[in-house]
Amino acid sequence: MADMALDYGVEVARRTDAPNSAASELRCRGVWSVRTIAALERALAEVDWPAGELTVDGAGLSALDTSGAWLLHRTLAQRRAHGAVVRLQGFKPEFTALLQLLSARGIALQPPLAPAPSWLAQAGRQATSALRGFWHYLAFVGESTLALLGALRHPGRLRWRPILRNVQIAGVDALPITGLLSFLMGIVIAYQGADQLQRFGANIFVVDLVALAMLRELSPLLTAIIIAGRSGSAYTAQIGTMKVTEEIDALRTIGVGAQDLLVLPKVIALIIVLPLLTVYTDVMGVAGGMVMANLKLGVGYSAFIDRLDEAVQLSSYWTGLAKAPVFALIVALVGCHRGFQVGGSADSVGAQTTVSVVQSIFLVIVTDALFSIVFLWLDL
Repeated sequence: MADMALDYGVEVARRTDAPNSAASELRCRGVWSVRTIAALERALAEVDWPAGELTVDGAGLSALDTSGAWLLHRTLAQRRAHGAVVRLQGFKPEFTALLQLLSARGIALQPPLAPAPSWLAQAGRQATSALRGFWHYLAFVGESTLALLGALRHPGRLRWRPILRNVQIAGVDALPITGLLSFLMGIVIAYQGADQLQRFGANIFVVDLVALAMLRELSPLLTAIIIAGRSGSAYTAQIGTMKVTEEIDALRTIGVGAQDLLVLPKVIALIIVLPLLTVYTDVMGVAGGMVMANLKLGVGYSAFIDRLDEAVQLSSYWTGLAKAPVFALIVALVGCHRGFQVGGSADSVGAQTTVSVVQSIFLVIVTDALFSIVFLWLDL
């Protein structure tokens, strides 16, 4: 057998000159090295080993490194374990010395298997990984904050073209999907509450149900989740791809900060866009509830609007709208941070994009719960 310019191989034959008819000979030839060990291991595995005495002839070996010596050492040890008497002949002195060194050192015939870590060790590793990731995220938030403060002190450093571009992509282009989903959510809330309200003759209170649910909770939360899946993932993929192609390193080489060019325009654009989208989804959600209230409960549009003025206080509207900038910061910073965590492969881009969406949605929901607790404590 041959591998390109390398010549290597094994051959097993019965010895006719031996008094023991069961004696056999293993002839080794060519190069036994790390480059040929895989093919040699396959060839040795296919050998039908005869029983009895085994003579190993190394006269045909032209090269033998540690990998080849380990393979030969393992093969001979296996034959001895099966009861064969093994003799070596024809080996060069340096090859014999290498084989003797392996035997003297007690080299393992098989690589040792690492023991499975205990549940406590696994929990510790996961906790350590989570704390390390949280620390890196805090460092990224601090770096972004310093860059933002520097840009506010020197407004001329702001890159308005990327900001406006991100406003269009994250805001204007998101109007259809956010409006449609919010409109359908208003329809669903009004429909689900219609049967219960009809039992008590309280049809008009569907306005309170739809308006308060959409303005205080669902509109900012739903909009943030949509933006996290739509824009946050895009931020991670864009920055991650630039890191894979070493564009970020090139920017730093020419003295352009990645924070100023890649992070700040996205953060500022999303802080501008998300409150506006929340107002838009408020209107669309109430419109959907208005349509369903008219169809299911017979509440006219004029009656719905009149009741809306009484049902919704200004504080209820602002409590929902105040969440939007915070949600925007979370989505933008998590998306950008995960982009910088991408490794050197396309698989890493996909993995970090998935993590970005999951973490953004999780943090948005947790933050919304914290807002609810604070508003309850403040009696808002």
